[in-house]
Amino acid sequence: MSGDRAATDLGGRRTLAERQAALVAALVAGAPVPPGFDPRLIDAARRALLRKRAGEVARHWPLLAASFGARWTVTFAGWADGRPTQGSFADGLALARSLPLTGAAAEELAEREAALRPRGGVLHRLSRALRR
Repeated sequence: MSGDRAATDLGGRRTLAERQAALVAALVAGAPVPPGFDPRLIDAARRALLRKRAGEVARHWPLLAASFGARWTVTFAGWADGRPTQGSFADGLALARSLPLTGAAAEELAEREAALRPRGGVLHRLSRALRR
C-alpha cells in the first residue's frame, strides 16, 4: 500500500471512528444528533436503549424496580437519560442513592451498601473467627 493510500485509509477510519463515537454519545449520553442521521430514528433507538437498561437494572435491583410498579421504566429512563451507563448494578445504586426510599427498596439499598463496605473491621474479623 502506498504512503498516500495508507494515509487516506487512516483518515477515513479516523473519520468513521469519530462519527461512530458521536452516534454512541447521542444514543447514550445526551449529545446532539450527528449530521447525516435522522433525529427521529436516533430518538427511537435512544428510548429503546433506556428501556433495555431499565430491565437490566431491575434484574439487579428487583425491590427498587418493584417499588415503582408500572412507573419503573419511565422513572428509570427519566433518571438515566443523558447519563452513560456505569453498568446495571452501579446505575441502580446511583439511582437508589438519589431517591428518598422507604420499605423494601430502602432495605435493598442498605443491604447492598453494607455488602460494599470494607470488611477489615473488628466485627468482621470476630464473625470470621467464630465461624471457624
